[in-house]
Amino acid sequence: MPSDGPPFDIRVTHEGLDALVRAIRQEADGKALRKDLARNMRDALRPGAAMARANIMAMPSAGTNAAAGLRAGIAKKIRPEVKLGGRWTGARVKAFKTPGLRGFANAAKRTNRRDGGWRTLTWGREPWRTQTGKRQWFDESFNDADAYRAAVHEAMNDMARRLAARAR
Repeated sequence: MPSDGPPFDIRVTHEGLDALVRAIRQEADGKALRKDLARNMRDALRPGAAMARANIMAMPSAGTNAAAGLRAGIAKKIRPEVKLGGRWTGARVKAFKTPGLRGFANAAKRTNRRDGGWRTLTWGREPWRTQTGKRQWFDESFNDADAYRAAVHEAMNDMARRLAARAR
């Protein structure tokens, strides 16, 4: 009995992604198919990561001789991430920690906070002062989260169609 759909149940949830990964593992060249799926899912999230980088680079600096070190350091650590299996399965854009950035490991998190900001010394000496960043710069990058979700689902559906065509 021929069917138009794939020979497995694919839904646009993490269970659907797990089913897709299981089907890929059963193929002879499953490793290459997994790499293709992960690359396509990352490509779907790249515009959001680029927008987040642009938003952090647009954060104003208060000093006249302020370098872009903090902003550039945070921007370098923003990457789309895809995991296919293990404890966590899915796709996301993540701002990784920045431990080498003047001892400010949570820079991305602190500059995105709604309240407070972060405390720092003035030129490495007393007194302490509170700095605030551009609030919600990361979150504003993903206001259209449905578009990114749809792009990731489209990458999953493309792979499901590719596997279904092989099964015929």
